[in-house]
Amino acid sequence: MSAGRARAQPDVSQSRSAGPRTSTCPRPTGVLHVPYVDTHCHLDHHEGLTPAEQVERARAAGVQTMITVGTDMASSTQALRTAARFEGVWAAVGVHPNDAMEATPHVLEVIDRLARDDNVVAVGETGLDYYRDYTTPAQQEAAFRSHIQIARSHDRALVIHCRDAWEDCLDILVDEGAPERVVMHCFSGDLDITKRCAEAGWYLSFAGNLTFANAHDLREAAAAAPLELLLTETDSPFLTPHPHRGKPNDPSYVPYTLRTLAEVQGLPVDEVEAAVEANTRRAFALPKD
Repeated sequence: MSAGRARAQPDVSQSRSAGPRTSTCPRPTGVLHVPYVDTHCHLDHHEGLTPAEQVERARAAGVQTMITVGTDMASSTQALRTAARFEGVWAAVGVHPNDAMEATPHVLEVIDRLARDDNVVAVGETGLDYYRDYTTPAQQEAAFRSHIQIARSHDRALVIHCRDAWEDCLDILVDEGAPERVVMHCFSGDLDITKRCAEAGWYLSFAGNLTFANAHDLREAAAAAPLELLLTETDSPFLTPHPHRGKPNDPSYVPYTLRTLAEVQGLPVDEVEAAVEANTRRAFALPKD
């Protein structure tokens, strides 16, 4: 495990914004002693709120750490710019498997260059998505393997998007040689996949769909996941948690997922959030405060 890196200004930097304005936003009642974290959001994809407004809302809700994620070359570049503007915001860069046809040598070279920046803590989101047929499995596999290599070469966490492709995803990770730190974003695996990921020491990140009334299987997996491998995310502006389904998601809603995660784990909310915060720092090699 590499030591945490100090934040540095990237070559695409913008000046950081001034401190957050006073704001109110919906949040669960109660204040935790440990800040919430959102390990996967898309601050530049929200159509109703600017990144600055989302960060302001998040901080008002007690969310102090966010990782904003790129899905192609342009959004990855923008994610890095956004991360450079705000304390506590970091970037992940990569090409989404549904856009794997765009993972040309030139694009992968740009992702590789972006991944070297100290504001970037992960490569991804990458992986396999057989639910949609925007790209072929062969295109997705080639892009996935390239992202694994980039993450390993720069000692970055690997953020994986996997949907209806678990066996192939795990096989490729083993065959290619997984990086030291792997994060299963918006985890959706069953009990067997949960066990196999845990045995490999890979982190399992749960999103707002954990709060859905019909998420029985997902809650069963979350209950079985080791506390030391749990992460929380919003995947905003998507997967808005209950009771705000139907609205665009943003990082201020991550407390709802955390509280549901604590419920299924049968542990106090403070204890789970303290573990999630510590896990986030290990998973992404974040510097200590």
